[in-house]
Amino acid sequence: MPVFDPATDYVLENDVVLLRPLKKEDFAHLLYFSLNEPTLWKYSSTQPVSEAALKDYIAATVDARAAGKEYPFIVFDKRSGQYAGSTRFYDIQLPNETLQLGYTWYGKDFQRTGLNRHCKFLLLQFAFETLGIQRVEFRAHSKNERSINAMKAIGCTLEGTLRSTGADPINGGRRDSTVLSILKNEWEEHVKKELAEKIR
Repeated sequence: MPVFDPATDYVLENDVVLLRPLKKEDFAHLLYFSLNEPTLWKYSSTQPVSEAALKDYIAATVDARAAGKEYPFIVFDKRSGQYAGSTRFYDIQLPNETLQLGYTWYGKDFQRTGLNRHCKFLLLQFAFETLGIQRVEFRAHSKNERSINAMKAIGCTLEGTLRSTGADPINGGRRDSTVLSILKNEWEEHVKKELAEKIR
């Protein structure tokens, strides 16, 4: 079974980015995005677009970390010296050696800068090589083509669509979710090398 301690402060970093555990006091670092870039959550099932909503958003995932269900990170861009957004592991199932990687968002100035690929490399390396996870799953709103394409670009395999998985914040009604994944043997055989080459 994978070895994972939610109470441990895991810090992941390279020359471009630093990821450290998200804490409630990080509210101040992320508030600008909440108040000024509401389209970041266009496809999200949660809408932290106010001070109160952002506090609730952070508190919920910090509490989920304490319960061993999630592990949220705040993302710091070393090139600009600024906090860029957040990401997390969730649906952590240690007996099944699986987890999901998502709730990822970056401010507009940090999009299309290569930051996401650096983050994903560190997170995948940590999941497969440190925690011993066998499968990392990704999900996206089925209409979020940009996110789906980004997942494919880091080496994810498209698995299919789950129907009516939650509320649709765009059109109302229900949303479908596209599912992708990377397996540990795929990481070892080619995904790690290919992703490493992309971020060089």
